[in-house]
Amino acid sequence: MRKRKKRVHVAAWAGAAVILFFVVVDIFAEQIAPYDPSALGPAYLAPSKEHLLGTNDLGQDIFSELVFGTRVSLLIGVFSALIVTIVGTVLALISGYMGGKTDRLITAVTNIAMAVPSLPLTMLLIAYLKSGMFSLIIAISITAWTGTARILRSRVRQICEMPYIKIEKTMGVKTPVILLKHILPNLKDILLTRAALSVSSAMMTESGLSFLGLGTYGQKSWGNILHFAFFRNSILRGQVWWYLPPILCISIAVMGFMLIGYYGQQRAE
Repeated sequence: MRKRKKRVHVAAWAGAAVILFFVVVDIFAEQIAPYDPSALGPAYLAPSKEHLLGTNDLGQDIFSELVFGTRVSLLIGVFSALIVTIVGTVLALISGYMGGKTDRLITAVTNIAMAVPSLPLTMLLIAYLKSGMFSLIIAISITAWTGTARILRSRVRQICEMPYIKIEKTMGVKTPVILLKHILPNLKDILLTRAALSVSSAMMTESGLSFLGLGTYGQKSWGNILHFAFFRNSILRGQVWWYLPPILCISIAVMGFMLIGYYGQQRAE
């Protein structure tokens, strides 16, 4: 048991270190990036002392693009996860605590939303919304709240069956007090897990949409870098330094948040 707990803590620290690294890169992007990521120059340069990862088809420094792309990818992931977690938690508290027709209605809406393929729906929403980071966050959030709401709703129902909750209801304790003081704190481990997994899911979705050309226009993100790398034939040109770094950044960042989610899951169990 101790060895298992030790592995869990090591995973949590590793995930936290990864996330902290990318947060530092995000905050100090202007100081870390050697060039303006939008500045033009000689195209298709190989890695060198002047350009650590070479330049793209427009002569933009790929390393600088990667650094500034951290900011966009993280912001989309974190804010999407924040909206998803808030919406899912609110619906779960209402559904699980109220029960009856309210519970059946919210559960039915959740099940219907889960039955709709999320990626095609997100693409459809992006097509009708104005391009930009805000639209991407809204589109991802609309299609990603269902899993959080369903899992939390089950936990809320379990807590509501506890004797002390029933006693408080009998004593006439106000609903907001019960929800905020006695039920919500008991959801913290599951909330940590779902929030961390929501960030990684949102980042993967953003990368996929940007790769397809449906991401942020005029703003650098890891998915956006991949889009131009593949559609400018970086593979045929053998320019590994162009398409591999954003893939590694996406994979490592997602792994960091998943390790935090794993830690929260172990605590919840």
